[in-house]
Amino acid sequence: MVGRRDVDEIKAVVPSPIPNPKHLPSPSPHHSPNPHSSIPSNLLSGISSNTLPHTSLPPSSLPLSPPSATTPSSSFRLLSHLPHSLDPATSSLAATILCRLPSPKPSVHLLKRLILSSAATRALFDELALAHHRLNANSTLVFDTLVRAYCELKRPDEALECFYFMKEKGVVPNIETCNQMLSLFLKLKRTHVAWALYAEMFRMNIRSSSYTFNIMINVLCKEGKLKKAKEFIGHMEALGVKPNVVTYNTVIQGYCLRGKFQVARGIFQTMKDKGLEPDCYTYNSFISGLCKEGRLEEASGLLSKMLESRLVPNAVTYNALIDGYCNKGDLDKAFAYRDEMTGNGILPSLVTYNLFIHALFMERRVGEADNLIEEMKEKGIMPDAVTYNILINGYCRCGDAKKAFSLFDEMVGKGIQSTLVTYTSLIYVLGKRNRMKEADALFSKIRQEGLLPDIVMFNALIDGHCANGNIDHAFQLLKEMDNMKVLPDEITYNTLMQGYCREGKVEEARKLIDEMKRRGIKPDHVSYNTLISGYSKRGDMKDAFRVRDEMMNIGFNPTILTYNALIQGLCKNQEGEQAEELLREMVSKGITPDDSTYLSIIGAMEKVDDSEENDDK
Repeated sequence: MVGRRDVDEIKAVVPSPIPNPKHLPSPSPHHSPNPHSSIPSNLLSGISSNTLPHTSLPPSSLPLSPPSATTPSSSFRLLSHLPHSLDPATSSLAATILCRLPSPKPSVHLLKRLILSSAATRALFDELALAHHRLNANSTLVFDTLVRAYCELKRPDEALECFYFMKEKGVVPNIETCNQMLSLFLKLKRTHVAWALYAEMFRMNIRSSSYTFNIMINVLCKEGKLKKAKEFIGHMEALGVKPNVVTYNTVIQGYCLRGKFQVARGIFQTMKDKGLEPDCYTYNSFISGLCKEGRLEEASGLLSKMLESRLVPNAVTYNALIDGYCNKGDLDKAFAYRDEMTGNGILPSLVTYNLFIHALFMERRVGEADNLIEEMKEKGIMPDAVTYNILINGYCRCGDAKKAFSLFDEMVGKGIQSTLVTYTSLIYVLGKRNRMKEADALFSKIRQEGLLPDIVMFNALIDGHCANGNIDHAFQLLKEMDNMKVLPDEITYNTLMQGYCREGKVEEARKLIDEMKRRGIKPDHVSYNTLISGYSKRGDMKDAFRVRDEMMNIGFNPTILTYNALIQGLCKNQEGEQAEELLREMVSKGITPDDSTYLSIIGAMEKVDDSEENDDK
């Protein structure tokens, strides 16, 4: 058992417990001289003779055999004969009896049925406590089973209530029950509650298993406390619990996700030194992390090492590499891994197809993306919400509003829930097609459906109105964002600045830089390039160069957009020599001129030639 010293050693990572939210009184079963006196006589006789009497339940020839002779299938057949209308008292007795079976599933199933019938947690626990007393049961397993039922139903608060009810009755939950609760809180990202429960387990002297420690190490990794997660392995060993492959994999994954591969490799070596062999999941953590960092050659090298170690890669391994090469734009290499994947007998998953479809749309290879959709359907892989969002977004970016809305209707028709991503794509394409009335109507419909627009959706709508000359409406949306407590970002302000600059109102755009700073939003190179472009288009080159200098003073180097805007402005003012000087500066800084740069200079030279020709005449 865990002692006081062990608790002190682990205080660094275990916070104080959360207080019990309310007073939870202990159940008070009605005592009588005979503990069985209040059990219905027909059910009691059934228990005594190991058969359920016909007067209590529907006709059945199934005996309630001793645990050793009862199979799971016969237990479920017996359970299926229990009427749904059983009252909580009788159901509690039946659940307590079913807990004697080798498998907990029948009891869990019955208790889940009882929970879903809207039984209150306190009342249900009291009924089980009374049934436990009536049957004079030695085991307290039925209470653990109730917690398990709540966990399986994803009802963590009720599970935690039962934990405290058990504590007040002096019943110590088993470690498997505690692990289920900890795991559920981890999945729901309620890590502070997981720590509070873990601290309570120490107070109750519930000995942690390796599974418990693995969960809590995972909690630390999710919280970004990687150093503490690594140290936790030492606490685990000090308490006599040996770390396993899962333990090390969890910490390795935590470091790889944050790009700290050197530390991850050190843990990898420690794991091997302890005699634990890395598995597919160990390598997948490195491969996925390296692919996200764009270090694709290193990731490919690790796949070769996996194969040399006779470890079989899975779909996760190949999907990570496919995603990495798709993001790089190297679709040939990505498809080569798809072929290797199928050659090794691993079928492409829905995730695989989604990665390729998205990459193909990014390269405007729409026909090939459509072919993959057909291939998916032929293989019985049905598109999900992610697939539809990729397709809708892809067609929206291609400007094909008709196809995008057709896919949206298909998605809704199949009962697939549309998301903010879906609606944002549709608002985007409506803006690009100058259909702002429809965009506004869709935005209103989204809010009526109870969806809360996010910053990305607001930015898409603001962009549409700015692009269509509705700058006042765009500013009204900014006020609406404030009312809904959706914080604007630099994209919001850059879009508004571009809207002003299109109308030649550069001074108004300039004021937005100051407003950004007041709000704590840092202007970026786009903000300054927008102003430079605005002044240059008006021919106000003195102001344009002043903004360029301001931009450089705060640490932003001029980009090709900066130089192009300045060169265009100078050419507009027929200041060709200064434009050529900027061109030379641009090249000296390693920035390659593009068509826009040369067209501006050629245009300026042609104007000079025309002017000289007119002078000659």
